[in-house]
Amino acid sequence: MTTTAGTTAGTTAGTTAGTAQSAVADRVLDGPHGDLRVRVYRPAGVPVAGLVWAHGGAFAHGDLDMPEADGVARGLAAAGITVVSVEYRLVSALDYRVPGATPGTDGVRFPVPSEEVAFAFAWATGEGAADLGVPAGRWSLGGASAGGDLAAGASLRLRDLATVSRRPAAVPLGLGSTGPDGATPVPTPRSVVLAYPVTHQELPEPTAELAAKIAALPPEKNFPPGAVRAMNANYLGHDGPAASPYAFPGGADLRGLPPTLIVNSDHDALRSGGEAYAAELAAAGVDVLVVREDGTTHGHLNRPGEPGFARSLARIAAWLTTDALVGTTHEPPR
Repeated sequence: MTTTAGTTAGTTAGTTAGTAQSAVADRVLDGPHGDLRVRVYRPAGVPVAGLVWAHGGAFAHGDLDMPEADGVARGLAAAGITVVSVEYRLVSALDYRVPGATPGTDGVRFPVPSEEVAFAFAWATGEGAADLGVPAGRWSLGGASAGGDLAAGASLRLRDLATVSRRPAAVPLGLGSTGPDGATPVPTPRSVVLAYPVTHQELPEPTAELAAKIAALPPEKNFPPGAVRAMNANYLGHDGPAASPYAFPGGADLRGLPPTLIVNSDHDALRSGGEAYAAELAAAGVDVLVVREDGTTHGHLNRPGEPGFARSLARIAAWLTTDALVGTTHEPPR
């Protein structure tokens, strides 16, 4: 069955039985770069909030079945939250931990995954809103690790598209009008949720406390600056500076972004980026809550058997469903 509303076609690709608390259905959207699959997790009752979610995987790995996608979404659906998990296009694989690794010249690169995450949010809050049943203004945007970068960059993109005088001349398909005279509103998130996110093209220096923890990590759990640089270059398709703030929002003008929750892993080199981004948000006047999940290493939302998974999931659910925890979006620059 195919439904069409506005410029987006939604196709029900399959439905599976979820847990007792939720039902799960795949849909294929007519995205800005072709078919875009999303998986919708519905709570048993009336949803109290919605979240568009992007899994991690160094921009090159991961899928909708990994715990960081499926496990997180099922847990949040059990808490009354509708989740739209996005199967954004992946860049070509690269062994970024090998010294001297350089990106190839083929395959998907920025801005494709970033635009697809922003498009999925626009669909959930626009053409898909009536079917998904989330109250107006209750949709948030989030992601983990590389997916956190995609979500943070998409929130910046949506902010700029919603601000007429800052709106770029060319708007990605499906994300509203193509100029100040267009009539289609651009949706913006109620809040942003980032789990141990990639935030900067170059990994910020760690504090002494974090540096000691990084030094004790085994190689397979560590992300040295050179590896992060190679991973990010693979996302861009080159090792030069990013030409757009939407690629890595750290260091960009962050004024007017939605309230943001950042849940960092404790023993994780990427925590330096998450903490630096939180400080930049606060300096820009954005309401922000930053938490370090004690005893965890990077990617703990992909390991449901660890205590940190349940703790972080409870934090995210509380953030999305408890108004007292979330501030407001302050005026963006004009």
